[in-house]
Amino acid sequence: MRRKMVFVISLLLLGLVSKLWIGIYTDDEFDEKHVFIKHRPIWKTFFYSPRGMRDLETSKMPLDQQNEQKLFDEFIVQERTP
Repeated sequence: MRRKMVFVISLLLLGLVSKLWIGIYTDDEFDEKHVFIKHRPIWKTFFYSPRGMRDLETSKMPLDQQNEQKLFDEFIVQERTP
């Protein structure tokens, strides 16, 4: 019984660590999904760019899309740039 409880707690901790440190993003050009390691823990798992390949300014987007674009830029664009 004790081994089973330790196993369940270990799985829960592994799931929590995975949720906080592993992310998935949708490529804005080819619409492909990629898995990546986040540079800081954040609850959000799925990232996408609301702007996509358009030349739309962030200030002209609705607030929720602005926030999504900021997260995409922080976690995806900055990490891919050398």
